[in-house]
Amino acid sequence: MKKAFLTALLATAMLGSASAATLVYGSGGEPVNLEGGNVTDGNSTIVHRQIYDYIVGFKTGSANLAPGLATSWKPNADLTQWTFNLRRNVKFHDGTTVNADAILFNFNRWWDPKDQYGYRDQGRTFESFGEQFGGFKGDKNSLVKSAEKVNDYTIRFTLTQPVPAFPNLLAQGYFGIASPKAIREQGAKYGTPAGVAVGSGPFAFESWRTGDRIVLSANKNYWGAKPKVDELVFRFIKDPSARLNELKAGTIDFTVDLAPDTYASVKADKNLRAVLKPSFNVGFLSLNTRNQYLKNDKVREAISMAINKKAIVQAFWNGLGTSNASFLPDTLGWANSKSVPADYKFDPAGAKKMLADAGYPNGFTLDLWYMPVSRPYFPTPKPIAEAMAADLSAIGIKVNLKTKDWAQYLADRNKDPGFDMYMIGWTGDYGDPDNFYSAYYGSANAAADSGFNPTNISQLMDKARSATSQADKAKLYAQVHELTYEANVRLPIVHSRPLAAARTYVKGWVPSPLGSEPFNTISVDGKR
Repeated sequence: MKKAFLTALLATAMLGSASAATLVYGSGGEPVNLEGGNVTDGNSTIVHRQIYDYIVGFKTGSANLAPGLATSWKPNADLTQWTFNLRRNVKFHDGTTVNADAILFNFNRWWDPKDQYGYRDQGRTFESFGEQFGGFKGDKNSLVKSAEKVNDYTIRFTLTQPVPAFPNLLAQGYFGIASPKAIREQGAKYGTPAGVAVGSGPFAFESWRTGDRIVLSANKNYWGAKPKVDELVFRFIKDPSARLNELKAGTIDFTVDLAPDTYASVKADKNLRAVLKPSFNVGFLSLNTRNQYLKNDKVREAISMAINKKAIVQAFWNGLGTSNASFLPDTLGWANSKSVPADYKFDPAGAKKMLADAGYPNGFTLDLWYMPVSRPYFPTPKPIAEAMAADLSAIGIKVNLKTKDWAQYLADRNKDPGFDMYMIGWTGDYGDPDNFYSAYYGSANAAADSGFNPTNISQLMDKARSATSQADKAKLYAQVHELTYEANVRLPIVHSRPLAAARTYVKGWVPSPLGSEPFNTISVDGKR
């Protein structure tokens, strides 16, 4: 009898072990933090999307809006006021209730520099909020005039100007709604490896081992589609070759931002499935106009003429990237100016002459910073930086290549004096040109790294943000395109088609054209 009982117990244990499914994602880098409103990068937002819900969501695999914590929303007649009706019976992972108070607690700590739970005195910047909402409370360009509770499940935002895309702003991957209780208890530790992150999303935070991994568990009580795995692990593997090797070995289940020249190798592996994500990004070189040389218009133009962008894209993207003179991806090409050439002019002799005309016939030295992690637009940053440095060397500009920890890289680019030149990019958060331009133009927050913030561009962007028809927007963004092209402050290098891959047993993964997507629809049946 005792033997039969032990046999049954063992069988039960084995069944439990076999049914516990773990999904392992190979991330190109470690999140900067897990605090909603306080990140700007995709390595962070991809984890946020699993832990947090958003006021407004996106339909799977698209940039079209869908209900999130708000089940419906409606503007007033002139689009200066938006009212959101909230979903009921939603709980944070700590058991507290998601309601109007909780959402406004989050919004106010992002928006209001004086909010006691914003912890700005301990390093919080909420950079993404400032960029996307025109600034913070009290700033002259802030889009938000007030945020108020109508009742426990209704909130209302009053704006300083019409903003047709206001629900899209709230849906961006940066603005996940966190538990007020957890933030109050954790203080400045919230969202760091030393603290916790508490949302109401499909997965709950379990642990963060710095330099190695983050582990999440399935939220069995999730109001939406319940996760199909018990555990979700984010492994931090910076090197794209190492990520591919781990995928081939089966130690991770899926990954992104692989080197484009490995596309054939992925397709040839019978255990893998290549996934080409939609192209909705821009990778660019940013120039700091506070630099003694780069403040000169001719120097910046010479740099643009000296870099052979098309050759670089051909060399490093293996047909999975295009180069042109637009900051916008092709799907937003309707907002480009027909007066701007289709592509930049590559003319090293002309560039050298222009440098001499600017007063620097013998050149000078600049630092060029490249990111230490793979991103969709720059999957292999270092060799791309080396190619640009070689082009600049040909006209007499000596380049010192530099890099540093990802979180520090993102922070230091905005600190005085900033980087001379640095590589960065943007993956769209929603389908409007404003999302691309407002991240790098048009406000003091967006110009922190470049020192370039002319009033005419800012005014055009304000008008375009308020325009209600695509035709009206197109006229205004065409002017923004012309001015930014002439300025040569952000030099577009590539619009890429990011290469991702998964083991063949990974089902239900629908990559989004945006920067992040939830993983609760993914199953790993058949995984051994």
